[in-house]
Amino acid sequence: MPDTTHESDAILSGARRSLADNRAGGYHRRASIGREAAALKTRHLMGKLKRVVLAVGAVVVAAAVAGMIVDGIGFVGVMLTLLAIVVAIGVFTAFPKIKVPQRAELNTGDARQMVGRTELWLEHQRPALPPPAARIVDDLGVQLDALGLQLETVDQAHPAVREVRQLVGEHLPEMIDSYRKVPAHLRGERRAGASPDEQITEGLGRISREIDSVTRQLADGALDDLAVRHRYLDYRYGEGAGKDET
Repeated sequence: MPDTTHESDAILSGARRSLADNRAGGYHRRASIGREAAALKTRHLMGKLKRVVLAVGAVVVAAAVAGMIVDGIGFVGVMLTLLAIVVAIGVFTAFPKIKVPQRAELNTGDARQMVGRTELWLEHQRPALPPPAARIVDDLGVQLDALGLQLETVDQAHPAVREVRQLVGEHLPEMIDSYRKVPAHLRGERRAGASPDEQITEGLGRISREIDSVTRQLADGALDDLAVRHRYLDYRYGEGAGKDET
């Protein structure tokens, strides 16, 4: 694996600073929880802008052609052209809306695509989570950016990498889906010592710590030392997400 220690240290340092800022400033809604989700939104916005430019250009060309044919379009024609431009801008800036990835799509593509989809999916789940869990989701965006950069430097076919991708692209969203299946009026009720709100917060916190640990191991080149299966299976069947399904 290439020597990426210096870059990795910078990534982890930035992630730690961002996590500290988030926790110090309290919960607040942000446009994007990570760079990759922001990049997906930017590409979607640029696509919209291109369609707006093409639509406005088509209206102007059509008006010019009509003017040449009928020797001028007159005041009514000018007003209709302006109205058509306004409608085109309104339609193509409102639609199409960005597509929220489905759970089955998260763990697909390369590492960067997986991270971007997962971040975007998490953003849309965040409003349904209790505030402490929502703060952790904000932190996860920074951590996923760092993890994605690390995953890009190693063989994607390595069993440990596949397990990490499964943790992020499958078991993390599964935990949140399990929580969302609990009726809203029951999420604050304690069962077996903890409420679903507390369980999802604890489970996401453990996932966050696991991602941080995995990223550090990848940064140290300890690919063969990764042993996440026994830990994330506990999230699914043990004290983490599995409780949310009760």
